[in-house]
Amino acid sequence: MVSQQISTAPTAALEHPIRSRPKIPLMRPIIDDEMIQAAVEALRNERLVMGESVFKFEEEFARYCGTRHAVSTGSGTAAVQIALQALGIGPGDSVITTPFTFIASSNAVIHAGARPEFADVEKTGFNIDPAEVEKKIGKETKAILPVHLYGQPARMKELRDLASDHGTRLVEDACQAHGSEISGKRAGSMGDVGCFSFYTSKNMTVAGDGGMIVTDDSAIADIAKSIRDCGRASKYTMSRIGYTSRLNTVNAAIGRVQLRKLDQWNLVRRRLASRYRKGLQDVGGITLPPEDNPGAKSVYHLFVIRSKNRDELAKKLEANGVETAVHYPIPSHLQTPYRRIYGYTEGTFPVSERLAGEVLSLPIYSEMADEDVDRVCQLIRDSSTGQA
Repeated sequence: MVSQQISTAPTAALEHPIRSRPKIPLMRPIIDDEMIQAAVEALRNERLVMGESVFKFEEEFARYCGTRHAVSTGSGTAAVQIALQALGIGPGDSVITTPFTFIASSNAVIHAGARPEFADVEKTGFNIDPAEVEKKIGKETKAILPVHLYGQPARMKELRDLASDHGTRLVEDACQAHGSEISGKRAGSMGDVGCFSFYTSKNMTVAGDGGMIVTDDSAIADIAKSIRDCGRASKYTMSRIGYTSRLNTVNAAIGRVQLRKLDQWNLVRRRLASRYRKGLQDVGGITLPPEDNPGAKSVYHLFVIRSKNRDELAKKLEANGVETAVHYPIPSHLQTPYRRIYGYTEGTFPVSERLAGEVLSLPIYSEMADEDVDRVCQLIRDSSTGQA
């Protein structure tokens, strides 16, 4: 079937003498004929909200993750917020998380009524450092919220041990890590609760906003189902204050098709990441993303290099038709509301702040051609020798 490619690339003309070369986008979500047909069938035959496809998607996603339950939500942010609330976390509680991620992770903690407590990331990676987490655990700590950033699993064994030793909950933000693994267990299944996003930039999407909570705990799943649907106990009986955060049926229908393709797409991403590593392994001035920890399997939501000349490199790649991005240029603790509310200043989390000035995301997506990876590598090699 013919795929409909949806590019996130800007439409502005490229200022480069070789104008015949197409731009290489950072990412390219896929909507193919099978997904379109599934959406049409859902629109014609099901309830528009909470139709049959929603419940089938939940069942299939739980099975994929290796958990007993899955509860869909309106977004990944909502999934984290509702998961925390389903665990009984709220005002007066703190949740330890990373400052080096998209701000939605810590925002969800605030939306749940709790206070985000940051712990810096590993010096050799991108994910939260368990040793830094241990320094921050106090009597108000009710949960640890690691983020599997860029699709690379966090150090879950150490984090699980910390959570167990201190009687805290462990909530996985797996919004960038659909299908990543540690020792054969998939992301989302290693804590008390796992949370996913299906936003259009993710490894799999629902062609719009959407999220999912996964857990083995039936009570947590039941509470989450109630919270995401106005706090219902039955149609007109409410058992708690809830939200309207339901997944639309047509989005779920598309998600079901994408889920069936996810493993193959992830396999391609891992192969492309290996090609990047080979092409860039001896280039001076850049640092490749860390290799997977023993037993772990990254799904490369993003392929992120580091360079002290990051901005100059990004401009050179853009001038040569390669889209890049910075994930993320401002750590969460230095965003305006966090400075205002919590008084954070520069230097508080030095590793995260250094990463924010060096990271650069290169194009990677499941239908990216090998020659495009090679072209990006060559441009970076040329840049390192002053040829680009």
